[in-house]
Amino acid sequence: MKVEKLEKMKFFIVDDDHFSRMLYRQHLINLGFKNNILFDNGYDCIRKLDLSPDVIFLDYDMQPLNGLDVLQIVREHNPNIRLFIISSNSDKEIADEAIKQGALGYIKKGERDLEMISNAISSIYNNNKDS
Repeated sequence: MKVEKLEKMKFFIVDDDHFSRMLYRQHLINLGFKNNILFDNGYDCIRKLDLSPDVIFLDYDMQPLNGLDVLQIVREHNPNIRLFIISSNSDKEIADEAIKQGALGYIKKGERDLEMISNAISSIYNNNKDS
């Protein structure tokens, strides 16, 4: 994936917390990524998968579908979407299950989460810079 394509990447930010959605959106904008679509629940995210996001940052603690439920549906729809779970939940079993189900990472809210989002995007770039 060339740098020009990276700058046009489409991000979904799915979080029922308004502050977190806005924080992550602004962080992506600050990094140069302006194609960000925000959802406050997993259902709306699932309904819009036809918009073909490149990356989804997905909160774990949501109702009625939690992040793992949404992750499973996203994987069935398109296994090539890069997905990261973001949560204030520090349960290692949930993080391990998210990775097992195909999440590329588990980002803990409030603990360097913006840095971890930047690192996640860097890893995507580094894994695709020759494509």
